[in-house]
Amino acid sequence: MEPVDRRTFLSDMAALSAATAVAPGALLHAGAHPTTGENAQGTAWERTPCHLCGVGCGLLVAIEHGRAGAVKGDPGSPVGKGLACAKGYYSVQSLYGRDRVTRAMIRRDRGLVEVSIGEALDLVARRLRETMERHGKDSVALYGSAQWTIPDAYVASKLFKGGLGTNNVETSARLHAASAIAGLESTFGLDGAIGCYEDIDHADVFVLWDINLAETDPVLFSRMLDRRRTDRAVRIVDLATRTTRTSYAADRSLLHTPHSALAIANAICQEIVAREWVDREFVDRYVAFKLGKTDIGHGLANDALVVDDATSVSWDDYVAFLATYTPERAQQRSGLSADAIRWLASLYGDRSRKVMSVWGANANQHTRGTWMNNVLYNIHLLVGKVASPGNGPLCLTGQPNGGSAVEDAGTSTHKLPRGGVQSEGDRRRASAIWGVPVERISSRPTHTAISMFRALERGDIRFLWIQATDPMVSLPNLTRYRGAAARADRFLVVSAAYPTSTTDVADVVLPTAMWIEREGIFGNVERRAQHFDQLVAPPGDAMSDAWQMIEVGRRLGLSALFPWDRRNYVGQIWAEYRRFHDHPRSALPPLSDLRARPGVMWPYVDGRETKWRYNAAHDPAADRARGAFHFYGHSDGRAWIWLRPHEPPAESPDREYPFWLTTGGVLEHSGTGSLTRRIPTLHRAVPRAYLEINRDDANQLGIRNHETVRIVSRRGSLEIEARIDYRSRPPKGQVFIPSFDEQVPVGKLLLDAFCPLSGQPAITTCAVRVERASARSGT
Repeated sequence: MEPVDRRTFLSDMAALSAATAVAPGALLHAGAHPTTGENAQGTAWERTPCHLCGVGCGLLVAIEHGRAGAVKGDPGSPVGKGLACAKGYYSVQSLYGRDRVTRAMIRRDRGLVEVSIGEALDLVARRLRETMERHGKDSVALYGSAQWTIPDAYVASKLFKGGLGTNNVETSARLHAASAIAGLESTFGLDGAIGCYEDIDHADVFVLWDINLAETDPVLFSRMLDRRRTDRAVRIVDLATRTTRTSYAADRSLLHTPHSALAIANAICQEIVAREWVDREFVDRYVAFKLGKTDIGHGLANDALVVDDATSVSWDDYVAFLATYTPERAQQRSGLSADAIRWLASLYGDRSRKVMSVWGANANQHTRGTWMNNVLYNIHLLVGKVASPGNGPLCLTGQPNGGSAVEDAGTSTHKLPRGGVQSEGDRRRASAIWGVPVERISSRPTHTAISMFRALERGDIRFLWIQATDPMVSLPNLTRYRGAAARADRFLVVSAAYPTSTTDVADVVLPTAMWIEREGIFGNVERRAQHFDQLVAPPGDAMSDAWQMIEVGRRLGLSALFPWDRRNYVGQIWAEYRRFHDHPRSALPPLSDLRARPGVMWPYVDGRETKWRYNAAHDPAADRARGAFHFYGHSDGRAWIWLRPHEPPAESPDREYPFWLTTGGVLEHSGTGSLTRRIPTLHRAVPRAYLEINRDDANQLGIRNHETVRIVSRRGSLEIEARIDYRSRPPKGQVFIPSFDEQVPVGKLLLDAFCPLSGQPAITTCAVRVERASARSGT
């Protein structure tokens, strides 16, 4: 066959799916059909969660002539309550980009060449087997995605950990959710959110910790605005590093410097203690105090995660620790005034107010991301505002399975389904359910995400299968890892729906069925499992990620592990996966209940979902004999307040690189943009990434609006359009670049440091300088 021309892989996005383009707002009306314009009132609407963010908004999709058409919010969904954001309303168009990968491809001398799906799967199995024979079982690895369904993730864990005997399994969830999970596990003993979105309907105060909800999670933000509309006493506080659309809608916006939020949070705790706003009855009965390791580095010198200590300390020790975090000292570190910090503390300390704290990437993607999560929980534990309606610390992690759902299926190196590889009991349970020798399941964690690509660079990993993610855009220090992936003695398999920067370096490309082209189950950040049916046929030879792995597993002689029928394997996998969750603390609903409802929250016991964990009035796993709360994740039945100090970041601005660069999302795009940039309306709205710069900084540098500038870090440089007073306004000394554009990959600039406790990389900030591109060329 003729090789596939690279130009067909990166076609003009503005022209993609022109036949299905619609005017803004056209999909807001239930009767509008985006492809024919016909009235769709008589069309059957099929229920599905959205696949473009981690909130899990419920959608209704109209199917006509085998094609997904109109979309509207599902009024029966407890998540969106009939609302959807721009990405949700246009979501079905992500299925129909004209450069869709529909056939398998193998790299020949002249590039990627289309082949039969059988030939490609044969090659994947053969190279996987040969690599293990030559270099050992830990020379092969799988890097999956928070876009996976739960069945995809479960099959990945079973194939690599139960079948091949290696723990080299990681996902992009490590980039989005690892610190959130580590924070929950260290504070409460278990992962999974404490409360739920219903907290929004009860809260009196929302404190948004550096999260631009108006763009990243607009449906939840709309629910907060609606809550304020119905009760004028409700307040929304935006605590951020730049002024955003969220800032304009908030009652008060407070700016601080990057990497200073942990000092602010500790200062809030100090003020709560000093003002005697602590709920002593709650703390004495339900809380313990712990001191962990300090000076733990930034993941640059050592790939291995730090195993934390949990030394018991007293209330007096904690008070003494907080003495160095007065509001005045926090002001020196953060630039946020001491008065503002005291005011924030008063909101938490006011016993008449119910408070929600909400945070996301900017708190988690941080070399002290786990600590940041711990200290935010500390605030709520001190005042007893946790695990009850309206009192909810909530971390949003940005992907359909971006909470703990993917990891809980066993797709982090240290995890098994509902367990850990280092626990003999958990290995024996997996051995019994999977029907494999317990000795085959390794007790040794191998590589977290960044470590996995460093191992690929060293040659410790020779075969890497990447599914449903685009690490050649999303990773930090991108030039380093792209070079590793492109080496001739490495073999890369990429399962993808569209050509990406990662398929560019692939030896085999497998066509993937997306979203409603296959049956699946997502788990959102409030512990809500949501089932969706296959509604349309996948194009060409595309198949689900799970079925690709099953086909390869069978070719490797592991058919006994995958005795499932392609027509109903999701139900069979779910039934097996539920066997791991046979305890009230993590029980999952049967598939029949998932099919009947627009999502069910786990733990699910006797037909009842759990909205507020550890609260004896709401959680059947909580022991009422222990009182109103039972934090059963820890053996002592208590939640843990950690003494976590503020420590300097891995990199800060200096004379050579004087600006903070921050990154993040925008309303129209998701992740690396591989799907949303193929939605014509969204692409036209924001076709390229840009650099936002403060007007005073621009004037000082002689930079004009829309001028091309060069931004430089210690790792690389980009040329990009400068925007002044655009969607957001960075303060002096900061610039912002959104992360959705593979043609302007901000990862080239970022440092590959990570939180040593969670492995989550710090991919939202670094130090840079900004130059006029014209000045460099001498014009």
